[in-house]
Amino acid sequence: MKNKALKRFIYCLSLLLFLLVQSSFKIDEHPKKDTTVNNGFKLRTIIVDAGHGGHTGAFGSYSTEESVTLALALKLQKAIEKNVPSVKVVMTRTSTANVPLKTRSEIANNNKGDLFISIHCNSLSDRTSRVHGRTIRVPDRSGKGVLILVYGFHRDKEETAALRENLFEEKDGKGISEGFDPNDPTAMILLNAFKAKYRKNSIRFANIVNNEFTETDGRRSDGVKEQGVLVLCHSAMPAVLIETGFINNPAEEDYLNSEDGQNEIVASIVRAIVEYKKEIEQ
Repeated sequence: MKNKALKRFIYCLSLLLFLLVQSSFKIDEHPKKDTTVNNGFKLRTIIVDAGHGGHTGAFGSYSTEESVTLALALKLQKAIEKNVPSVKVVMTRTSTANVPLKTRSEIANNNKGDLFISIHCNSLSDRTSRVHGRTIRVPDRSGKGVLILVYGFHRDKEETAALRENLFEEKDGKGISEGFDPNDPTAMILLNAFKAKYRKNSIRFANIVNNEFTETDGRRSDGVKEQGVLVLCHSAMPAVLIETGFINNPAEEDYLNSEDGQNEIVASIVRAIVEYKKEIEQ
């Protein structure tokens, strides 16, 4: 009798444990969708900024920065429209006229850009030396390669002001944050979240562009660096400035003015845009 009672107890206990296991680890046939994976963000608008204009900027032996950057910007516009047709391109300059930096940022912000790309040419200052008590200036044409810039932290307040204006101030009833008070703690948390996101994506895109130049084109690069570039920190979106080469280096000047060189630079930037778009839209 004792053995039968023990067997019955063990059987009941086993059945109870089986039911508990089944109920605790039942597979959900209709799992909830992870809404954090795809938030619906799309890269819709890119601002292409041809640096300088109005007879400003660096110059080489036969060309100027304003002409080279405009040629590159116009080629980039066409290449984006061809290879990434879902993206709208907005230009800050389409002629030799000088466009103030503030106006460039306003164009970017008013068009609700998702990415700001400013194109420039680099140049080295003359070297100086003392010869028989006189200061002699010697052109330094040793510069070579690309440099990608993101805005520096020392202009953080300016970026905050640009974001605040773009996010919180109504413009013709089209502001996205109606009802938010910029002085409200919740609004400031939102503001700081956007600022962190834009900075992270600025560095992300800068690194992708830099890799395309170095790994695909074999260009020399000074890497990704921070600098207090006004037009970057005043644009309320991820933003980079691309120094495409040293215009006062004769070999680099020839490359920057050649059809092959310009096409190669543009192709690298477009590949970077495609990769960046894929990453942030996942």
